[in-house]
Amino acid sequence: MRNYISITLLFALFTISLSFGQEEEQDLQLTSKDSIVVSSSILGLGFNFVDDSGDVFDELLSVGTQWNYVPYPSRINIGRNTKMGLVFEAIGTFNKYQVGNVIDGVVNTKVKNYFAIDSRISYDLNKLIGQTGWFDPYVGVGLGYTSANEQPRGTYNASVGFRTWLSDRWGLDFSSSGKWAMGNNGATNHIQHAVGAVYQFDIEKGLSKKGEEKLALINEIEKEKQRVNDSIATVNRLKEEALLAERLAQEKEKARLAALEKAKIDAEHARKQQIIDEINALGKVQFALNSSFLTKEAKTIAIGLTEILKKNSELTLQITAHTDARGTDKYNLWLSERRADRIVDYLVTLGIELPRLTSVGMGETQLLNHCDDNVSCTEKEHFVNRRSDFKVISF
Repeated sequence: MRNYISITLLFALFTISLSFGQEEEQDLQLTSKDSIVVSSSILGLGFNFVDDSGDVFDELLSVGTQWNYVPYPSRINIGRNTKMGLVFEAIGTFNKYQVGNVIDGVVNTKVKNYFAIDSRISYDLNKLIGQTGWFDPYVGVGLGYTSANEQPRGTYNASVGFRTWLSDRWGLDFSSSGKWAMGNNGATNHIQHAVGAVYQFDIEKGLSKKGEEKLALINEIEKEKQRVNDSIATVNRLKEEALLAERLAQEKEKARLAALEKAKIDAEHARKQQIIDEINALGKVQFALNSSFLTKEAKTIAIGLTEILKKNSELTLQITAHTDARGTDKYNLWLSERRADRIVDYLVTLGIELPRLTSVGMGETQLLNHCDDNVSCTEKEHFVNRRSDFKVISF
């Protein structure tokens, strides 16, 4: 009787403590306001303004006489924001130097196109000053290629800017970049400003500093609840042991099934790699100059490929053919397509179903060496590029 009264009192104390804990939890919950974006992919579209007056930082805001711009979106950027605060971006811009503006210290007399392709690594200053969730100042450096004032040049770039977020996905991006010309080709330095909309996707979120503090407090409450639970552990011991045994059995079975599934996947991967290795071991089909004729060696490779396809009935392939750089682009594309088709046709005569094969002609777009239109090469060097490759599409 005395033990029963003691157990009853323990249950009453546990119920009272639990009710207080639930009330605290209702008042202390993690919400969306406690989280921030820690990594994401970024896509932006906007406008760029170029100051190439040649006076460095003098008259920096002389928009009418020194800033060049077009009245439509002229800047696109894509990048990846990492947890470390680094943002890797590729940026493309277009502009026009306007008549009457000062370019390199001289009044411009005709409209000139401006093109730039830049890469940039920037650092989120919130990592130093503390996260705000909506305001992201940054500094960045990078390299690029610019054609300005009819003078192409490589550039070293330095940027400063900020993004202000209207939501988790949409925001505005403002930046200014100094661009210093590489080498000594007479090209001058200039400044480029940018403003535009930015969209975040592939978002990963984490807790803000306030959210981490709240989570720590919630964890403390959970520990206190656990302490109360432990105080009646003797009452629930048998039930907990039974539940634990059942859970361990379930986890053991789950682990066994996972191991079987992994072994199956590993075996499939190994089989696929073996097929790829067998295909690669056959070598490449090579062609004579201006020819799509299959040589004896090419047919031998095709026969070996047929054996692999027949042995693996669900395998489908892409046959890609190439040419060397001699000849026009249009002719080489046609010739490469004809070469790829010849291989497909020959495989079909050997008993391979046409739906299992696709052919692609790449022309001279994927040379394996330096022998492009501007380089004189030996026949042996050109021969390397006249080939066909085999790629597993489905398995």
